[in-house]
Amino acid sequence: MASTLSTPIHPTKNDLAEATRIEVIALLNQRLADCIDLHGQAKQAHWNVKGPNFVALHKLFDEVAGAIDEYVDMIAERIVQLGGTAVGTIGSVAERSSLMDYPTTITKGMEHVAALSDVLAQFGRTVRIGIDEMSDLQDATSADLLTEVSRGVDKWLWFVEAHLEGA
Repeated sequence: MASTLSTPIHPTKNDLAEATRIEVIALLNQRLADCIDLHGQAKQAHWNVKGPNFVALHKLFDEVAGAIDEYVDMIAERIVQLGGTAVGTIGSVAERSSLMDYPTTITKGMEHVAALSDVLAQFGRTVRIGIDEMSDLQDATSADLLTEVSRGVDKWLWFVEAHLEGA
């Protein structure tokens, strides 16, 4: 399970109360760790997929990873806008990610489709929890950012799951 993270807060003229910003920063850093982990898992699928649908899945998994990389930047930049430090080193992500581990022994296309859809769904659930947390903290901007991430993750989950039909 993820550990709590405390980083120094930097001065900003952002009008959210400092106590609120500290809570939001910690919550967003958790989503950042999960998002970076998700990116790595999508690349794991991209690099290692084999089978009759190789080209389509290889491209799809790379597109998923590219979109996730944009979500990583959005979340990290919001943390810094609030006066926080975006903590995204591999070591910190490995320690804090709440996502399930991606199986590294699979190669078949449908195995990757199933594994990636599982972790996309898990991340989507944590992002929706984050939206509620941001709303409770009255940070509409962070809630809106996570809503955008949620919308994108749901789209990618749909694209990946579509390969499970009839499989």
